[in-house]
Amino acid sequence: KLMMRKKKRSSSVSVDEGLASLDVPKSKKSKSTGRPSKAAVPSQVPDSVFVHMLRESGVTLRLGNMSNEIAVDQVVFQKRLQQHFRKNPRYPSIIQEFISGLETHIEEPENFRNCLLPCVPRSAGEGDGSSSSFQESLVRLLLGVEMLQTLVINTLFEKLPEFMFEGSGEDGLNIPRVIINQLKWLDRVVDCKDLSSKLMQLVSVAPIEIQRDIITSLPEILEDSQHGDMAKELNTLLQENTQLTVPILDALSSLNLSSALLAEVRGAVMSTVSAVQLEDLPIVVKFILHSISAPDAYEVVCDLRKKLELEQCVLSSKLQASQNSEKKKNTVVTTCSSKDSVALVMEIIKSAVRFQKTISEAWLKAIENVIEPEDHKVIDVLVLLILHATNANQSRRGAERVLKAKVRAGLIQESLLNKTFKGYAQVMRGYFPSILALAQGLLRSPDCCVVRFGGHMYKQAFTTFDAYSQQEAVGSLVTHVCSGVSGEVDVALELLCELVSQKPTEMSQYAVFVKGILDYMENLSPQQIRRLFHLLSSLAFGHDQHGSHIQDDMHIVIRKQLSSTVPKYKRIGIIGAVMMVGSMGARRSKADSQGGTLPKDTHRQVTALLELVRSCSEGSAEGASLYYDELANLLQTCKLDPLVQVWIGKSVLEDFQEDFVVDLGPELTGSFPFPTSVMYNLDEDESQGGIAINLLPLMAQDAPHRADTHPTTSQRNGRHVSPLCLSSFFRLLRLCEEEQHQGDLEEIDALLGCPLILTDMEVVEKLESLSKVEREFLCSLLFYTINWFREVVNAFCRQMDPEMKMKVITRLQNITYLQTLLETCLAASPGYTPPMANFDCESTEVMPPSSAAPAKKGKKVFVFIKEMWHGVFQSLLGKRGKPQPVKTLQETARSLRRLQRQMSLYRHELISDTIIISEHPEKEKEVKAGVNLSSYWPFFRELDIEVMNVLQCGLLSRSILDTELHSKVREEVQLGVSELVFLLEDMWRKLDFSLTASPAKKAPFLKVKADKAVGFSHLQQKSSKDVATWCIQLLPTLCTHLENCHNHFQTLLNEKQGVVDAPGVDVKEQQLMSSAYHLLLQVLHTTFSWSGFSQTEQRILLKSALGVLAKRLKEEETDQTLEQLIKNGFEYLLNFRSTVPNLNTALCLTQLLTVLSHYGTSNHSFYREHTASLAKHFLCQEWVTVSGSKERGNKHNDALSSLLSIYLHHADDVLRAVEEIAAEGISELMNAAKDASSRSWPTLSRQTFLVYYKVMMAELEKSVRKLPPGKQTDSTEVQSEKLLTWNLAVRDFHVLINLVKVFDSRPVLNVCLKYGRLFLESFLKLGMPLLDYSFKKHKEDVQSLLKTFQLSTRQLHHMCGHSKNRQDTSLTNHVPALKKSLEQFVYRVKAMLTLNQCQEAFWLGNLKNRDLKGEEILSQRSQESEDDDEESSQLPEGQNEEEESDAEAKENGHHDEVEEENSEVSD
Repeated sequence: KLMMRKKKRSSSVSVDEGLASLDVPKSKKSKSTGRPSKAAVPSQVPDSVFVHMLRESGVTLRLGNMSNEIAVDQVVFQKRLQQHFRKNPRYPSIIQEFISGLETHIEEPENFRNCLLPCVPRSAGEGDGSSSSFQESLVRLLLGVEMLQTLVINTLFEKLPEFMFEGSGEDGLNIPRVIINQLKWLDRVVDCKDLSSKLMQLVSVAPIEIQRDIITSLPEILEDSQHGDMAKELNTLLQENTQLTVPILDALSSLNLSSALLAEVRGAVMSTVSAVQLEDLPIVVKFILHSISAPDAYEVVCDLRKKLELEQCVLSSKLQASQNSEKKKNTVVTTCSSKDSVALVMEIIKSAVRFQKTISEAWLKAIENVIEPEDHKVIDVLVLLILHATNANQSRRGAERVLKAKVRAGLIQESLLNKTFKGYAQVMRGYFPSILALAQGLLRSPDCCVVRFGGHMYKQAFTTFDAYSQQEAVGSLVTHVCSGVSGEVDVALELLCELVSQKPTEMSQYAVFVKGILDYMENLSPQQIRRLFHLLSSLAFGHDQHGSHIQDDMHIVIRKQLSSTVPKYKRIGIIGAVMMVGSMGARRSKADSQGGTLPKDTHRQVTALLELVRSCSEGSAEGASLYYDELANLLQTCKLDPLVQVWIGKSVLEDFQEDFVVDLGPELTGSFPFPTSVMYNLDEDESQGGIAINLLPLMAQDAPHRADTHPTTSQRNGRHVSPLCLSSFFRLLRLCEEEQHQGDLEEIDALLGCPLILTDMEVVEKLESLSKVEREFLCSLLFYTINWFREVVNAFCRQMDPEMKMKVITRLQNITYLQTLLETCLAASPGYTPPMANFDCESTEVMPPSSAAPAKKGKKVFVFIKEMWHGVFQSLLGKRGKPQPVKTLQETARSLRRLQRQMSLYRHELISDTIIISEHPEKEKEVKAGVNLSSYWPFFRELDIEVMNVLQCGLLSRSILDTELHSKVREEVQLGVSELVFLLEDMWRKLDFSLTASPAKKAPFLKVKADKAVGFSHLQQKSSKDVATWCIQLLPTLCTHLENCHNHFQTLLNEKQGVVDAPGVDVKEQQLMSSAYHLLLQVLHTTFSWSGFSQTEQRILLKSALGVLAKRLKEEETDQTLEQLIKNGFEYLLNFRSTVPNLNTALCLTQLLTVLSHYGTSNHSFYREHTASLAKHFLCQEWVTVSGSKERGNKHNDALSSLLSIYLHHADDVLRAVEEIAAEGISELMNAAKDASSRSWPTLSRQTFLVYYKVMMAELEKSVRKLPPGKQTDSTEVQSEKLLTWNLAVRDFHVLINLVKVFDSRPVLNVCLKYGRLFLESFLKLGMPLLDYSFKKHKEDVQSLLKTFQLSTRQLHHMCGHSKNRQDTSLTNHVPALKKSLEQFVYRVKAMLTLNQCQEAFWLGNLKNRDLKGEEILSQRSQESEDDDEESSQLPEGQNEEEESDAEAKENGHHDEVEEENSEVSD
């Protein structure tokens, strides 16, 4: 009966509820997979305990495709079900029966599927229960019942393996995934540990897809209590199976872990970075970066940076792509996936940097702390770009700073940049704005290495990226060119030229942008104009003529400039036209039938342009000379078409002979300012008639036609001739001859030895009797002659014939002799303007030095004294002319005394030069007559660098034959000291211009008169590397000359027993030898200081240069390492220490050794010790001039300052070194006579005391600034050592401060106030923390240190009062900041005592204002009130005047002075 009743009830329920559920399957129709619907005939579920209890609770089971129905709310169902269980008499066994029924029901896959899918609500009309729109699945509802949860979970896990390998069904349902989803977000997990154990067991046997599903679901399944244990298991699994990296990291990032466990997990994850799959790498990086905490950010980022090998990622992807090369699709997919993965990694880093300040700082610090070039990786460049692009936490400035520092140090090199652009172009393209901004910033740097790197960024961006990026890069370079800053303009033009030569087709698209520079030629130098027109001409007239659309614009601009009457624009036109000829007339690969390589039309255009330039330039001598010079440069630097070369040189020789050469014969007739004479003939022994350069007559013809200072041209047979064109025309002639005869100058070799028609140079001795016009004519004659000889030496210096070499040396001797005459003439011709010699610049840019300079100084002094007197009278009479009170008159009296001292000071300065001259009356005439020719440098023709090969010439000789061709006499010629000095001066100027990195300065507001590039036009055609290579080739010769100078002075010292000014010493020869010695060391110093040697690609060049020095020391050794070469070169140069003739040369030698030591990576102690020893040796040596007087003057003081700085910088202990000088040298100086020096330090005298004092104060302050600050974690020994160092520093400071009492001049006070404040600030910042932590353990040391320091600060306070009393603005400028630091010190000591529970030992008293001598300064207020008791009212009785000014700290019965507090009441 029971069974029948159950069946009947079941049947009735099914029938009754069937109609109500007819609509439900309609919503499931789409999932029926085409089978006929069973909704019309409801399936009956066999009755059981399971079915019955569900029905009683409100859930009706359905079969087939029909979803289970729920009639009540889910919570109501779970509550009813629990009640049914508890009320059942068979509880708790009924639960097992219920689970058995569940197992039986889900044996059918269709039923199991229904139980996993959501139930559907019964129609609202039936039943009285309400239900929500979304219902959970039956399994999910049962899992919410705590008494069933564990058993249901077990049932699910037993059922899951059946579907493990089936995957998704026809309806797209993945049963294992649905089962896992049932376990998510349960309100409560009864046995979480067991559940996690079962899940991990399942992971160990499940396929990879199910493993991923389970692992990613773990954070949503487990409770927080199990997160730690699960993280450990996942960590273990991660190391065993890298395929699960992504899901494990996804799960770990969602688990709630402790910081220690997180660090452990992160460490394990970090170890897998190098082995992880490329596509999984972004997830790994994301997990690591998102799990960083602030304290360990730097360490984690450093570790990640080391493990993140992007280079291997790209290589592995390429390898995989090559293995799949037969399948093109696979190749594309692989390559793209690698690039995408790297891009994703960068995006993750970008996100982390943007939102976490600690990570951006950690990345910057990690990159900054890499100290080896090979340790830098692609990731560094990319991260710097990210930091610059995001600008998170102001990281843009930091990225720029780090990149500049790394490039400057040679750590990030161009090879790394190339690798980054080549392998990661897609990633880099996303940061193009940052690349462009960084390149712009680097290009504006004053450091040439940094500028070069910025230029490389531009090139890589142009060659790697798309058309838009190329356009932006070209636009940015054009902006640099138009900026007006010389450094930027040079580099940008050079980059544009390189791009045109390497990528002509691409650059032709942007020719219009480049053409826009023509509107900004106003501020370009001649060399920059040459490059600009070369650039535009290459674009417009190149072989392929991609940029032919700008040809017409080029012609229009050139014609417009040439037709201008303004010399500046005509000069631009001449330079531009000749550069256009170079591009249009360049030699092509194939020659035509006429022997040329140009098309006829192009050849016609070239000749027409040359004719136009010549016709436009003939109007002025400067224009013609510039035309000749530019054509000569073109022949020297470009390979022109043969027909163009023939056209240029067709009439040069004939025209030169006709214009400037005459035959030697009868006397010249005509009226000349001076009698003519044939001078400097080197071919007198030749029997045939000779020729001469017709210089003086040409000048005489040209003189009446002068207008202002610009010589016009005189006319001869229809041609215009001017002596101004002589040197330029000859240069063009020489280069045409070299081109036509392959370097042989036999056709014009007579010009080397031919004489000039001048006047007898004895006229120089009669300068006083000549008129101003005659003196200026004579000066011009000498300038023209010297420039002719300079150009002759340029022409023939490369000839190998010994006789020609002799003539070249003779011409150099002529030049040096004529220069001495010119110095005398210039001294007698004030205001004279020489004729131009370099025509590619403004005449105003090469103005001669003004002779009115001394008057300006006198005027300045006069104005100063006038203003002082005016101030005195104003103070006497008042603003309205009324007499002032007596007290004001007292102040005025002090002002009068101060004025008297100032006047005496300036009087001493004004007459100091006269005093020096009067001490040597025998040299008075020489001092007055001499003029330094270095200031007239722009008015001489430029020497080619090939002229320096003359330095290699030894003793040259030839036999002079008589008429019967018998050897008559042997003539010998040798390079003299004067010629050596002349060549070395020119060589040093060239090296200083080419190899010394000049900072890229901003364009000045007012145009500077002198252009430093004037006179280096030929040198600018060569790169700095070419110049350095050429100099290294001459190094053996330079070393030989250096050794000769050394031997000369060594012999002199041996013969004269070390007395420099002994009788019989040739003063002039010694001066020349000293100059040669100094110049040789300067040349070596400039060469080895070249910044290019720091680049890895120039290391071979550096090694060869050092090899030359090393071989001079040890000939037999070969194949030495760079370190050995540096050490041997250092030791070689060290041998010259005993013979340096003056302090400037000693400084140059020391600086040269310092430069060499910087290239070494080891033996630092060896170099420091020897450099310090050498500098001290020079400082302890007495330096006298050749005449026997002590060296003095500004140059001597500057050299002494630099040498002392080098000594203190390289000394083992700066503090001990300062103490030694102060204790020995200055003490001896104070006890010595007025003009005497210190015995231990002969360079220390009263005249050089300020130099010593300033350097010692500066180095003392710099050394304490580098001391490590005190830390609480320091051990007792470390604290003692630091206290000892600070005690020594404070003692040195005290000694130096007290010297002001003896040497109280204004400059000494100025130095003391400036560096006293800086020392005090360093003590507050670095020393006081040390006292905070060491006070208790080292109380006596701290008290002693403070007592010594207080004596110094009190003296500083007196100096402040003295400065304000004197009202000297140069001193009072330092007072406010110093007073502030003194006050901070008082309160900082109080804070230190409070920290150590000794605040009662501190109290403050008011400090009186005193001057340097300790006398009280009475302020105006105190005088008016006459209340002297105000300051002592707070002080106990019995204290003397000195104690009144102290703020005392009393500790353990001791009265230790801490510091003063200034309570000054003056206005």
